[in-house]
Amino acid sequence: LRFDEFEAIQNQVLYVSATPGPYEMSRSQNVVEQIIRPTGLVDPKITIRPVQGQVEDLLKEVRKKVAKDQRILVTTLTKRMAEDLTDYYARIGIKVRYLHSEIDTLERVEIIDDLRRGEFDVLVGVNLLREGLDLPEVGLVAILDADKEGFLRSETSLTQTIGRAARNVDGEVLMYVDDMTDSVRNAVDITNKRRKLQMAYNEKYNITPQSTYRTLKDKKMSTKKTPSRDDLKGMPKDELKLLIKDLETEMKEAANDLDFERAAVLRDQIVALKSIKKF
Repeated sequence: LRFDEFEAIQNQVLYVSATPGPYEMSRSQNVVEQIIRPTGLVDPKITIRPVQGQVEDLLKEVRKKVAKDQRILVTTLTKRMAEDLTDYYARIGIKVRYLHSEIDTLERVEIIDDLRRGEFDVLVGVNLLREGLDLPEVGLVAILDADKEGFLRSETSLTQTIGRAARNVDGEVLMYVDDMTDSVRNAVDITNKRRKLQMAYNEKYNITPQSTYRTLKDKKMSTKKTPSRDDLKGMPKDELKLLIKDLETEMKEAANDLDFERAAVLRDQIVALKSIKKF
């Protein structure tokens, strides 16, 4: 079905999203917000600073967070800016990696796990939202050129990016802005509103915020790559079924550990295996 055909046959629809967009909001008769977190975690504190000198200013904040053994996510406006920033920080001794669209799914998972382990401290990217990052080790999210309107600097995108720092009790956000656009203002207002509500709830019920926790498997136990189709040609059907069963078990374990990036990789491997003619 095309999307317009799907829309034509809808009856009742329940939209579920942390950041519903204009499409969902315009089609919803009732909206229920779940703002309060059972962990007590408040939305991160946001600091607005001028764009001029943002690279050097961010460097100072990076060093402060690294000293606390926290990780940093940096989102830039263009691929070239991400590459240049990564090269510059690497030259002056910052342990930094760059996540870009040409990196395949398996390598992205490995890079994100390496960030969590502390093998490097700063992850730079253009569209870090696409990665589905949910990392309790991240203590700082920096949004460079946050006032440049566009898809990656829309109200929804900014709100989602700010949320990447909401898994750590010390999470902070730096936004580099010269012009307070509506998108920036609204994203900041939404975050501050949620922050105040959570803080009031915590005070009322004597809740001490706790950072979220996600297990991280040893690197030696990282996801095994699926054999190529050529390797599978001579594999008996029973062995293929056993391989799929093993991967399904591993996928469920990853999901239970809230390691959804790894679970998604395993899911794709299972789908590829099931597409083989032997099934």
